[in-house]
Amino acid sequence: MSSPLDRLFLFIMAGGSGERFWPVSRSATPKHLVKLLGDQTLLEQTARRFEGIIPPERIFILTNEVQLEATIAALPFLPRQNIIAEPAKRDTAPAAALATAIARSLRPDALVALFPADHMIHDVATFHRQVGEAAAFVAEHPAILTFSITPTHASTGFGYLELGADLETKGSSRFLAVKRFVEKPDANRAQEFFAGKKHGWNAGMFLWQAETFLSECHRHQPELETFIRNYPREGDGKAYLAGNFPKLPKISVDFAIMEKASDVAALVAEYDWDDVGSWTALPDHLGKDAEDNTLVGRVVTLNAGRNIVVAKKRTVALCGVSDLVVVETDDAILVCHRNAAQQIKNLPLPPELK
Repeated sequence: MSSPLDRLFLFIMAGGSGERFWPVSRSATPKHLVKLLGDQTLLEQTARRFEGIIPPERIFILTNEVQLEATIAALPFLPRQNIIAEPAKRDTAPAAALATAIARSLRPDALVALFPADHMIHDVATFHRQVGEAAAFVAEHPAILTFSITPTHASTGFGYLELGADLETKGSSRFLAVKRFVEKPDANRAQEFFAGKKHGWNAGMFLWQAETFLSECHRHQPELETFIRNYPREGDGKAYLAGNFPKLPKISVDFAIMEKASDVAALVAEYDWDDVGSWTALPDHLGKDAEDNTLVGRVVTLNAGRNIVVAKKRTVALCGVSDLVVVETDDAILVCHRNAAQQIKNLPLPPELK
């Protein structure tokens, strides 16, 4: 008997710039292509997280021309043809349309999973169970499914999902109707959302039937519908992509489809999750010493606490300082207060260092 997982195609969005992880992250090798948390890149960790539930031939990477060669090198266990360079930067809605078009060209009743390349999840067993239950739900319901992360604090850095009634399902995961998508809130609204317990973080992880997404495009984004319908089932998809993808509207999938879709559901994630958004994420994954420092490489400290230090080649010594982020690479050194870590992307860097 076939399983919904037999119809599932995974697409990993891997074209971001990772500017908040400068100077380790650069335009050609952004954060998902560097080994920030262990001996694998975040991209490889994301792809391998699906081992055992989706075979390699149904795992696809959506990247760009600048990052293509580094992406191929990072994922030697995937078929080369499954690593696809988008010919223009067009945000997540065209990426979602491309994913749907490819999956539909290979199997008309395909289920499509769309995940970012740079999130960290440690509880892989729970993640596998919930992806399986998500696929089973979507196979029976013509809904757009997103994954809701239960907030751990009043964050202003994430979009939110306003959650509604429980939906009847099989399996142990909780599925809820999504009443609306909410943009990143200010501090007061974020506190209201956190206290009210009726909102979840929108993690940007989605699952749908190819035909469901196509129907929503028909109603709300006809250019995306045309792109999906005309994608070649045989022959040169690369030529079609080059000629048509750059013409698609530059818009996020949230604005284009999710906020307008007739049926959106959320699976409440039971696994741990972190979007690894800046250098301040490292302590949660790499640990701390007795003075609350997180140290990578050759680092010595004296009367220094709550610092994050990454030393690539040279020895970094900290004396009498606290709450700093210090990152040393071959051609640059970053010294930043922890509270300013989100501002690193705004540094006025010369082109050769970007």
